[in-house]
Amino acid sequence: MEMGNQHPSMIRLQEIMKEVKDLSSQVVSFSGLQTDKDYCKLERALTRQLFEIDSVDTENKGDIQRAKRGATHEVQSLLEILQQNVNHPSRVEIERIYLEAQNLVAQEVTPLRGGGGTISDEFVDGIQDVILRLTQIRTGGKVHLRKARYRALTRVCAVQDIIESCMKQQALSLPLSNNTHGSVTKINSIMVEVNKSRGDFIALLMGLNSGDSCGRLSRVLTGFLVELDALDVSGNTEVRNYRKQVVEEINGLLKHLDLEGEGDATCRYDLAQNDSIQKIEQIRHTVAQLRGHLLTIEKANELHFKHKAELQGLLTRLDEVSTARNPCIREARRRAVLEVQAVITYIDLIEALRKRAGDTCMEEHPSHKAVWNVLGSLSELQRQVLVFDGKRADKNYKLLEELLTKQLLALDAVDPQGDEMSKIARKQAVKFAQNILSYLDMETDEWEY
Repeated sequence: MEMGNQHPSMIRLQEIMKEVKDLSSQVVSFSGLQTDKDYCKLERALTRQLFEIDSVDTENKGDIQRAKRGATHEVQSLLEILQQNVNHPSRVEIERIYLEAQNLVAQEVTPLRGGGGTISDEFVDGIQDVILRLTQIRTGGKVHLRKARYRALTRVCAVQDIIESCMKQQALSLPLSNNTHGSVTKINSIMVEVNKSRGDFIALLMGLNSGDSCGRLSRVLTGFLVELDALDVSGNTEVRNYRKQVVEEINGLLKHLDLEGEGDATCRYDLAQNDSIQKIEQIRHTVAQLRGHLLTIEKANELHFKHKAELQGLLTRLDEVSTARNPCIREARRRAVLEVQAVITYIDLIEALRKRAGDTCMEEHPSHKAVWNVLGSLSELQRQVLVFDGKRADKNYKLLEELLTKQLLALDAVDPQGDEMSKIARKQAVKFAQNILSYLDMETDEWEY
């Protein structure tokens, strides 16, 4: 039926649903919290559409009544989706971890904003732990969760970059005496202000300074660059290098000042078609093929150790993959590296066991022999772990976890009896067993981009 022949009520419903369609895409991708302004705005807009639909007079016409019920149901579904988005367990977990990061930053940022203070190793470790936990949150492919995770990660990773730079530059604060050159006093004063701006920026990134903005900090830092550029440091290499260091500090901060709209670009958090991810997946496919071939060989002396060189080449290729400052790509690359290293370690151990078995004249300490016996068992367990393709709820997973734990206990029971080689061998074997457990845990944590 053409628009001109339609009932006015039906036309009105179509107009309302056109507005609802525009709201629908915003609801699906909404990644914020219930306290956010955008949440309240969307909720009010949808509720208003419900009132608009309710005001439509059906005149007891069946087709209009059905259209009205359908429109009402669609808007109510969108309201439910909006509610589910903010209450999803993974979204709640993202916020919980992010609040931990905020607390960490709040404890460290005050001395920085005062232009002094140093970054503690505990703070650096705490931020790294937050990043690791955020990257491991499962999104189930849901757009709003990917977006929320990415926005949290970009900010925490930016803080990590800034504090790492700060630790490298902690000895730079006022490295030259004001008497060295006429320009040093000005450079020193700018460096003090840069240190304060660093603290301000970290606070802004983590939502601890709502009264500031990236735009203001950008203008301040750019002003410092202009002032530094105007200084005459000709003829003094030491002062020129000092100015260069301060300029690099400022540029290092400026590169992070584009984060306000960072999480809104779909290509940044929806990585299925990302070039770097595709390269990583191609490498993982090659690793899987090599691993499958190696694990089908029955006898150790038939292993094609030439594959080790190919695997090491894959590590080089992974190192060359650009992460584009994207923490999710960084995590994908890290996991791929661990997959390659696991196969290399398997080959190394099999080769070591084969060589040891061929040395029949070797005399060794009983404790050293006991460690090697455990390593023999671990090699078979690692073989099973490498082919395991199940989930953590599977019986085989629990069995492998139990058997690996038993090998750790067996190593703990080995008494080196003062033999240094046995001590070293046991320590290395414990680390090897722990790495196998970590690999099993990584391969079954259902992480996705």
